[in-house]
Amino acid sequence: MKKKSTNVKRKSFVLTYATMFDPPEELHTRFERRLARVKREMGQEHTMLIGGVEVRSRTKFEDRSPINTDWRLGTFQQGDASHAAHALIAARKASASWSRTPWRQRVRLLRKAARQIDQRIYEIAAVLSLEVGKNRMEALADIAETAALIRYACDQMEANDGFHVQMGVDPLKGYRSRNVSILRPYGVWVVISPFNFPAALTGGPVGAALVAGNTVVMKPATDSPWTVRLLAECLRDAGLPEGVVNYVTGPGRTLGKELVNNPEVDGITFTGSYEVGMRIYRTITQGPYPRPTILEMGGKNPSIVSRHANLDRAAAGIVRSAFGLQGQKCSANSRVYIERPVYKKLVAMLVDQVEKIKVGDPTDRAVFMGPVINQGAYEQFKQFTKELSRAGTILTGGNVLTEDGYGKGFFCQPTLVADVPLNHRLWKHEMFLPITMVHPVGNLKQAMQLANDSSYGLTAGFYGTQEETAWFFDEIEAGVTYANRPQGSTTGAWPGFQPFGGWKGSGSSGKNAGGHHYLQLYMHEQIQALIR
Repeated sequence: MKKKSTNVKRKSFVLTYATMFDPPEELHTRFERRLARVKREMGQEHTMLIGGVEVRSRTKFEDRSPINTDWRLGTFQQGDASHAAHALIAARKASASWSRTPWRQRVRLLRKAARQIDQRIYEIAAVLSLEVGKNRMEALADIAETAALIRYACDQMEANDGFHVQMGVDPLKGYRSRNVSILRPYGVWVVISPFNFPAALTGGPVGAALVAGNTVVMKPATDSPWTVRLLAECLRDAGLPEGVVNYVTGPGRTLGKELVNNPEVDGITFTGSYEVGMRIYRTITQGPYPRPTILEMGGKNPSIVSRHANLDRAAAGIVRSAFGLQGQKCSANSRVYIERPVYKKLVAMLVDQVEKIKVGDPTDRAVFMGPVINQGAYEQFKQFTKELSRAGTILTGGNVLTEDGYGKGFFCQPTLVADVPLNHRLWKHEMFLPITMVHPVGNLKQAMQLANDSSYGLTAGFYGTQEETAWFFDEIEAGVTYANRPQGSTTGAWPGFQPFGGWKGSGSSGKNAGGHHYLQLYMHEQIQALIR
């Protein structure tokens, strides 16, 4: 699949997570121009969008930047259960006509929405960087991936001719038969998205649900409502009918709970923690009949380094995957198992590269690591590093940053830890922070046993020979696997190239977003048998 560029002069450049390390200069120029405008527009009030109407609630909440909590990005509506119910009613009302809209027309409108995202990529990326703390290149890639995911869903619908398949003809004497398999939408779909990829992990499932013919209610994380509001505007401005897409904001304990419990919901996509995901999974099974539930619930992602590995590639890939977005990725490389003959050398290389990471305002082009998302994550970082310093050796990092302009944000040092006993709880607990643990192993078999000894199975990386990589792919228990990749040991999936999804406690569907089998999750099959 061809992906459109980000409207920069060097047309050969295509922005993905793997290519973002060498962008053309004009990309920076355009980002900075839009960033200045976005900063001038901070502080406005934003409504919910329900049934094509801008809706306000009595109670509001402020969206403040983790870079500097004095920066009020905007004021948003603190919706409650009544707003969730209102949005679901609007989605149900629109469902009858949208589900019967010819699939080619739905594809046309969703491709138009992707173009709207392209046109606003710098604006949305600037908002995302301020709101979440992503560095500018990761923010731009998040938006580019959103458009790519929507286009990929459209591509799959077209490639499968709307999922209308002629089946066999019954051998009936004196009659003519026609049997057709058709995938049809479920109806009303809920998308609950996380703070760390507020664009791609909202727009991807929303796009798939809409192309399939479902109507949608989308709820962003409380830490990232502005980014998702801009996506809602792109969908609205593409000409989708009123009520087909609804955008609501508010806490999970009220609004989110209603979106899960309400019987109007025909299907749900959730990305977030294992604990919340499993709670949703168990709750939705309490209804009168099974409903599809697509869950992506995190990871504790390992990489394995063979004694035969290219250590330059391994060091580059591990550092990028461990500390991109401050380790706040479900695909972050949080465990590294290294064969003893190269352990000391590789660890020294990792320490050297980690100590060169620049931490600061992520909108600055020189900065790789911005702040963690909020006060809660900041306090957890301090708790975990204290615990790890007692159990093992902090090779570098381990502290929060409070001086020289850092004091009004949530800045933490990238942290590399060694000598932690393998029975320590943090080898299996998803910290979701810029903390990575390393450990020597005697052989690859031991490394694989440790890598697979987890309730998660999202991503995994390997560095070694061609023969060893074949063994790795065969043995590892994870949905997305990479070998010998300097662009990222465990991160950097892209629609149509590395579809993203997990095994075991990392996911519920067994299918990966941005891949051949994902769009079908948003539809159920009907067989139409006609005898003439």
